[in-house]
Amino acid sequence: MKNKLLILIFSLATFVVSCRKERRDTLGSSISTDNNTAENLFSDMFKVVDEVSSNTAGIREDIIGCIDTIIVDTLSNPKTILIDFGDNNCTSNDGRIRTGVLHITYTGRYREPGTIITITPENYTVNGNLIEGQKTIENLGLNGNGQLHYAIAAYGTVTAPGSAWTISWNASRTRTWVEGQSTATIWDDVYEITGGGSGVNRNGVPYTTAITQPLRAEIGCAWLVSGNITIQPEEYATRFINFGDGTCDSGFTVTVNGQEYQLGSD
Repeated sequence: MKNKLLILIFSLATFVVSCRKERRDTLGSSISTDNNTAENLFSDMFKVVDEVSSNTAGIREDIIGCIDTIIVDTLSNPKTILIDFGDNNCTSNDGRIRTGVLHITYTGRYREPGTIITITPENYTVNGNLIEGQKTIENLGLNGNGQLHYAIAAYGTVTAPGSAWTISWNASRTRTWVEGQSTATIWDDVYEITGGGSGVNRNGVPYTTAITQPLRAEIGCAWLVSGNITIQPEEYATRFINFGDGTCDSGFTVTVNGQEYQLGSD
């Protein structure tokens, strides 16, 4: 009888530990998805500005779609652009639904070394996700390979529809223009991104990130198409993120403790 009691106690203890581990893994499982959501939504702001702004001077036609108003002030210092998507849930040409306003200040043209561009959202949503914060792009001139490269700093939050959850995110990156720099069209523009950052996921778990293989961002795609990020959460196992082989889709893989999972992002 005593042996049976010991076995029962041991079994219950094992069950409790397993449940705690499962709960901890559940709490940490959203870190990879939350970080990828922030990566893409903050990159989306720059994509909108890049698609609207001409590389020479002025504003292109509304090739992204669903923009209600574009206001440019070239007399102010720094110069400003206002991009207003309005309040209607209009689906843009890239399949994303945007509302709200993007405020942009710029000290010069995008291609000019020394130019600083700052993007600030106001009631700005993408597919119902509210983006708050700021993103700054500084032109660092040509690198050793003759490619324009930029210092990127971003910080802010993403809040899900209905305020279901909020994540915070910040990053310090270098963005290198690796393809399309010599052409007039934007659709062949490709950037490689390096650097790191940090955040807090929807469950309040802090984490840090490091790009271990440059992220590839193509203007013609709504998602990152390749590259690797290592995510180190507090008190959780390291996450290894792989964004794929260059295919334009929302999928990415996460490897945790040797197990690989296929996920998707907003």
